[in-house]
Order: sequence, then structure tokens, then C-alpha cells
Amino acid sequence: MRHVAIVGSGPAGYYTAETLQKADDIAIDVIDRLPVPYGLIRTGVAPDHQSIKAVSRRYEGTALTDNVRFVGHVSVGSDVTIDELVGLYDAVVLATGAPNDRPLDIAGADLPGVIGSAAFVGWYNGHPDFADLTPPLDAPGVAVIGNGNVALDVARILAKTPQEFGGSDIVAHARDALAHSAVRHIQILGRRGPHQIAMTPKELGELGHLERASPRVDPADLPDAGDDAMLEPGMRKSVTHLRQFAANPVAKPVTIDFDFFAMPVAIEGDGRAERVIVERTRLDADLRSHGTGETYAVDAGLIISCIGYQTPPIPGVPYEHGRGRFASDEGRILPGLYAVGWARRGPSGTIGTNKPDGARIGEMILEDIGRGAGRAGRPGLDALLASRNIAPVTFRDWRRIEEAEVAAALDGRPREKFTSIEAMLAAIGR
Repeated sequence: MRHVAIVGSGPAGYYTAETLQKADDIAIDVIDRLPVPYGLIRTGVAPDHQSIKAVSRRYEGTALTDNVRFVGHVSVGSDVTIDELVGLYDAVVLATGAPNDRPLDIAGADLPGVIGSAAFVGWYNGHPDFADLTPPLDAPGVAVIGNGNVALDVARILAKTPQEFGGSDIVAHARDALAHSAVRHIQILGRRGPHQIAMTPKELGELGHLERASPRVDPADLPDAGDDAMLEPGMRKSVTHLRQFAANPVAKPVTIDFDFFAMPVAIEGDGRAERVIVERTRLDADLRSHGTGETYAVDAGLIISCIGYQTPPIPGVPYEHGRGRFASDEGRILPGLYAVGWARRGPSGTIGTNKPDGARIGEMILEDIGRGAGRAGRPGLDALLASRNIAPVTFRDWRRIEEAEVAAALDGRPREKFTSIEAMLAAIGR
């Protein structure tokens, strides 16, 4: 019997397990520090994007196969070490994603009211690490730093009415706080221009259909329309949305302004964030942005940094600090240790990008481990955890947690998430 441990139960982890479980004589343990699976599908994907979250049913199909097991509420690093796992399994795969915010390295970034997108998204999605966050929504202005889909998600969630969250699984504490928000002006700051955004057409198009909010683009920021022909089709559609926003501004109570060629250089305020100092930029021939020396202030009582994510280092595991990911040779870190998904590539690509990545790493592992080396594997992990009085959460336990969340849902919502580990465990009688 061959034994594989996958650390992380998000898309990359389950796509890897999907490939591995098709092999004969193999047992796969998917380990997660939370009592609930699916990683960013549960706590990263926007709560009003339920069609994307539906991919979890595919992962459930993998989790319910005879040779795949969910080992929840087990923290790698404290409950069990990487070295211990490598000693127990033929292969250990790090599928931990990139859950940490890339730091915003400007003066004033440590002021209250400056929040990273991982924390803010985790707050409205009910991640236990961020459920106690209290983002200041008492000022009219918000600055969102970044020109990707996460920035769009953040802006959209801030701008929606309570009624527009119908059918979503946004958690109660965020729903209530947003219902009493004073936010009226949302400014999306990007260092480069419309042709350099990382925003997809669907997400951009959604901004044009909000009940009380209107997206706005300064026509002067747009390049010549003829230049759009050089863009990839998807990007061309995105820029078309921006052109429509510029040509058809609609007066609504909440504004979402796209501020291009805008580089935040400092955050100021008396005891809390009150404004962002922004420097105008220009692009060189290689499309890199450079400051022009012209600065202005954007009033903002809440500043959300959406500039990317990074994988947290693990002691003893080679790491690329500049890229925020584990150091590997196409996925091989050390003998018996692998990385997949964002932990391997860095925070790039979509959820679907992890499917071929997981398949490739799974096939690599099967080739590397052959028939296995007679490791203790699953029984060895069970004995080790039992010796430390650690009782993992099983997939059957998770389904009981899920049933309780679904039963608690109101007003046609898919679920009412538990937002603390204690509440999750209580649902299964622990």
C-alpha cells in the first residue's frame, strides 16, 4: 500500500487527490487545520458567487471515495510536523495555498483602518481567523488598492444593498455591519492603466448592475480605442466594460471610481487611517510604472490592500521569499515532499488552473514512489495523533457541520456559516 498526505483541502489539494485516488493500492489523507474542507472555495470566493462555489461538489465526490480521507482540525507544525509526515508517508504534498496578504510597504500601513484583502474577505466569508475583525465602515470614503478581481469583489461587497445579498452565504456579522455602513465613495487605485488590469469581464460587468452603486472611469485614462485590438479577447471585453462606464456615468448614491495611474505612497491620519497620499504614474516602454512627482490625497477611513498573497513559510521547508512560495523543482521540494497550486506557483491563475497542476503533481508522485516503501502511513498518523490526544474531524463530521449550517439558513440563503472553530466542533458534539 502506498500512502500520500496532502496538507490543505482546497482546490489544489483535492485536484491532486482526484488524480492519485484513481491508482491502485493507495491511501490518501487530506489534512487541514480547520474542521471544514475546501479552503478558498469556502472562505475566499465571494459569497455572492455561488456558481463558483458549486465546484466543491466535485471535491466531495473525491472525498467520498474509499481511499481518500479528510483529516480536519489537525495543524501541521504544531499537532504534527512536516518531518513526521515525511517519515510516515511515501509522499507529502503541500497544498496550503497563499492565505497571507502581501505586505503594503508604505508609510502609515500599520494605522488602524488599513486591512489586507485576505483579512477583509475572510471577515465577510466567515473564516475563523478573521471573524472578530471590525472594519471601520463609519466613514464615507474607502480606498481599495489593486487592479485585480479581488479588488472588484471587495468593492462590490461594500457597495451592495442588503437585498442584493439574497441567495448568498455572506455571514451574519458582515451582513449586519454592511447594512449600517456609511460608505458612499469607493476608489479603486491601480499603478498602471486600463490595458494592464487583471480583471475579468464577468466581474467587471457585475458592477454595472448594482442597485445603488455606479462605476465611473475618467475618459482621459483610457487609451485610444484602436489600441484595444492588440488585446486578448477576454481583456478586450474587460476594457470594453471600462469604456462603457466612462461613456455612461449613472448618478447613484454610491460611487465606485477607477483611479488609474495612481500609486499609493503613504497613509495618513490622526490615530487611524483618514486618507491615502497617491502619486500619479506614467508607464515606460516596458509598461512599468514610474512616479511623476504629482501627488494628491484620497479621503478614506478604510483602506483595503488587494495587492496579492503569499504562502506562509514552514520551518525546514525551502522557501522563495521574493515570490512568496515554496522553492521547488517543478513541484519537487525535497525527497518525498512536494508542492502544488499557489504553494508551488505563487498566487496566479484561477481555481481551474489548479486542476492540471494537481493532475501533473499527482502523476509525478505516482512515478516517483513506485510501489511504495512500506511506510506506516494512515495507521501511523492515527497512532501519533492518539498519543497526543488529538481527535481529527472526519468528512462524516464535516457533513454534520454542513447540515447544521444549512438548517440555520434564512431567507433562501444556502447556509449560515459557523464562524468559530468552537461552534463547528459543538455542532458535532465536541
